[in-house]
Amino acid sequence: MILTENNGADPAMHRILIVDDEEIVLVALRETLKREGYSVSTALNASKGLELLQDAPFSVIITDQQMPGMTGLEFLAQVKQIQSDATRILITAVLNLNTVIDAINKGEIYRFIVKPWLREELLATVKNAVQRYELICRNAVLQATTLAMNDKLTRLNQSLAEQVARVEDQNKQLAHLNQALEQNLQRSVSLCLRTMETFHPVLGSEARRVFEISKAMADTLQLPADQRQILEISAWLHDIGLVGIPRQIIKQWRQDENSLTDAERALVEHHTVLGQELASFANPLEMVGAVIRSHHEHYDGNGYPDQISGDAIPWLARLLAVAVAYAESKHEGHDAIEDVKYGSGTRFDPDAVRAFLRGLPQATVPRKEREVLLSELKPGMVLAKGIYTANGLLLIPEGQKLSAPFIDKLINHNRISPISQSLLVYC
Repeated sequence: MILTENNGADPAMHRILIVDDEEIVLVALRETLKREGYSVSTALNASKGLELLQDAPFSVIITDQQMPGMTGLEFLAQVKQIQSDATRILITAVLNLNTVIDAINKGEIYRFIVKPWLREELLATVKNAVQRYELICRNAVLQATTLAMNDKLTRLNQSLAEQVARVEDQNKQLAHLNQALEQNLQRSVSLCLRTMETFHPVLGSEARRVFEISKAMADTLQLPADQRQILEISAWLHDIGLVGIPRQIIKQWRQDENSLTDAERALVEHHTVLGQELASFANPLEMVGAVIRSHHEHYDGNGYPDQISGDAIPWLARLLAVAVAYAESKHEGHDAIEDVKYGSGTRFDPDAVRAFLRGLPQATVPRKEREVLLSELKPGMVLAKGIYTANGLLLIPEGQKLSAPFIDKLINHNRISPISQSLLVYC
């Protein structure tokens, strides 16, 4: 059955069967419906009508009630068994209760046409009958499609479950870092963050600061879910490219970038390009790499690596640039905010600065941390991370304010069993 795209029935697409033992009635009905564009077949008796039903499908079947050998109701009852979707219409000269009851019980008749009929009423009844047939056919197609999709989904789910099981079996054989990597994006980002922390502990704490600020800015701007996700992942991984740079150069860059040689500066400035490569996600997160690449570009074009400016810098990268500048500022509190405001219009997009200023009060920004040597510990410092022995025993817990005895304890322990972990304190 061919269905049309509009809401009405296309007569040319529908075949109608008329069964009546009076040839004059057949001719009248056939000519009336043909003029409306329908394809019409006729039969002078029920037996011939049943033969036609075996050869081709029909949208509507119209039959007279009073016929020799087989009544219209008996004929339609057999029609129901052969072509159950066809719309069945009974023509009768007398419509009584018994006829109606038989029609319901035997043939499930759609409509009655009472002789003599009005042309307009006949055409309206046939049009509605055709539309009913189309609806039945469409529903059958939809049901078949739904069943096929459900079957396909079941197979896909089974296949996915098998793949998940295989991945889980493989992960059991990996080291503890690989065990943290699961089949979702957040776990992958967490693994990257742990890698950064292992390489340079301060990078991890700064990523958390950048993330909280970026999240608050996203809330303030009511960013769409896809843009929010890109900004937040970019915040976590913005410095992933530094993993390929020697720690001493990173430390020197953070303390005094003017002290770097040209080669060292070029190496540092390349970290955004390397970050883009390492954060190369597929759709819909492909923009994460571009945001990471551009977060050190300046609004006035004096940044790196591409020296682009203004709106040429991705909007999310402009937001990230402000968050990174505040999180990594050498100053604290009000002074760090003033540094950001001072860069508005030159280093930063003014709109991004405004979003930062509105969002910062709602952000839960972790305290800033810095890495120190054992010899640099002083009374009054507060540990940002607990200190453990080589065997995993806790020497001094996180958050402990150091005193001279605590520092002596660490120094004495280090003489016997050197402390290999990085020492982090709150700024």
